[in-house]
Amino acid sequence: MINIKHILFIILLSSFSCFAQIKTTPLDKASIPKSITYTGTIVNAVKYTDSFGETIVITSQTGIKTINAADGNSYKEGELFVYQYVLKDKVWKIQWKIHDFEKECMYDIYVDFIENTFAVTDLDKNGKAEIWVMYKLTCTSDVSPLTLKIIMYENGKKYAVRGESKIVLPNIKPYGGSYTFDEALKNAPKVFKDYATKLWNKNIVVKY
Repeated sequence: MINIKHILFIILLSSFSCFAQIKTTPLDKASIPKSITYTGTIVNAVKYTDSFGETIVITSQTGIKTINAADGNSYKEGELFVYQYVLKDKVWKIQWKIHDFEKECMYDIYVDFIENTFAVTDLDKNGKAEIWVMYKLTCTSDVSPLTLKIIMYENGKKYAVRGESKIVLPNIKPYGGSYTFDEALKNAPKVFKDYATKLWNKNIVVKY
């Protein structure tokens, strides 16, 4: 005779395992509910379900704009955004938002998400999705390291890596590439820190 406790354990384990890998569905602009607002052009948009319910995450950016100022100078600026919306009582409600930017730049400007770094994971297998984004953000007049950031949210809590890109040029010793974890990530589970470190090292050299 099968032990009832054993059956209940299997059911519980199966329910938990279904969140170990968060399955995402890509969305195009037409698939996003009209009640959801965002700024700029969509870079990534996905829907998924975790222990909090049905969720939509959008990353977007304005692109680089030229502003003609009253002082007669022309400046460049760019903005990027990340939004998380959760469906509650049949209403899409924003849970958190990232807004970062570079403004009043008279030189070369970089405000972009790093390609193929957006991810939805459940590394600690607790049924709560982790949202990862990485981007560059710099105004520079020469070939200097760019400011890089990795931002991750889980359950409304922010984790961050901040640093600079590595410069690799012919006949010059590579330089740059340093980074630091914020306090939240320093005290986070090892799987978070390992993932962040691998993501950083994989994308540390940025193409100009």
